[in-house]
Amino acid sequence: MRYFIRAVKYFVQLMVILAIIIAILIAAKVVDSDISKIFVNGYDSLWQIALMMAAFAALYPRFGYSSRQAIMPGSDEEIAQELDKVMNAFGYGKEQRSDGVLSYRKRAVADRVFRMWEDRITVTRFVSGYELEGPGKDVVRLVNALRDA
Repeated sequence: MRYFIRAVKYFVQLMVILAIIIAILIAAKVVDSDISKIFVNGYDSLWQIALMMAAFAALYPRFGYSSRQAIMPGSDEEIAQELDKVMNAFGYGKEQRSDGVLSYRKRAVADRVFRMWEDRITVTRFVSGYELEGPGKDVVRLVNALRDA
């Protein structure tokens, strides 16, 4: 279900960006304001573009979100302090959850808005470290920072 929600959010984001770009081009008089003259296939191009954006949106969650393991030897208290320090350095704050899962969210509202509220990093403890799950590029940066700490 999470995959589907992420795909829908990404589809909406792509369509909004495309609409803004077209509106800017029309306002700057770079293209004509008639849709049938902007695109080769006229109004039929709109559903074709939407279908293409849906295909991209359907693939994005598969490649945009990942989980990686950070191997961190030491006691639980030392590792937890180091984890909190690294997460704070990258702009993440600890999230209070009722289900006992350790997770972090971006503190900056702008970051959360631009990521469409898909900014949660879920942290799971395993024998020799932590497993981080969330947006792929952030997870890679955080795991590398944890390894270097």
